[in-house]
Amino acid sequence: MSNENHEVVITVNNRPVAVQGPRTTGRKIKESAIQQGVQIGVDFVLSEELENNRTRIVGDDDEITVNKHSKFVAVAPDDNS
Repeated sequence: MSNENHEVVITVNNRPVAVQGPRTTGRKIKESAIQQGVQIGVDFVLSEELENNRTRIVGDDDEITVNKHSKFVAVAPDDNS
């Protein structure tokens, strides 16, 4: 079985974003989103949308596995919503 990275298209703030996966970090997700035109900053707080309306915060250095169904939301650090 191959462990090579390949491009995975995920969703960030309802926009498709291609990242190198399946293993990536919160920082790489945000950097890829910014390069692809998503209006966020590298200091934004990234969270992954999980089943049953749950979310989890993904830190810049947190290594996670993504797939084509992965959805993320990035909000400004001062946004309390």
